[in-house]
Amino acid sequence: MKTRILSVLVVFFGAVLLMSFTPQDQKKGGAWDIPAKYQKMKNPTKADDASLQKIGKMMWAKHCKSCHGGNGEGDGPKAKQLKTFPGNFTSKDFKANSDGALYFMSFVGRDEMPNFEKKLTTEEDRWAIVNYIKTF
Repeated sequence: MKTRILSVLVVFFGAVLLMSFTPQDQKKGGAWDIPAKYQKMKNPTKADDASLQKIGKMMWAKHCKSCHGGNGEGDGPKAKQLKTFPGNFTSKDFKANSDGALYFMSFVGRDEMPNFEKKLTTEEDRWAIVNYIKTF
């Protein structure tokens, strides 16, 4: 009986200690200031199977999934390490963004969202990721 109580206490205090090292209250990012140039950009890449599955999904898994999660809900394994919640791409507010705004947010970035212009150098890859993001 004593060992069972001791085990429960160890698990409880271990959980409390572990939770103290993970951010519980990430702040929500402020509104993005998207330049007019990007607001007006049109996506030249058709959202077909090649764009979505062969390029967009693959690039998402390589560059975005670790923070934004498999379904764009901001629950990737690195997300808890961030001071700012990486966003929920399934939300109505997020889906209201233009393709150009998504492009700017995804590749120019700001604050904890890094700039990916040197990592994703082709327009085809960038627009394929925008197309993939829009499927969430």
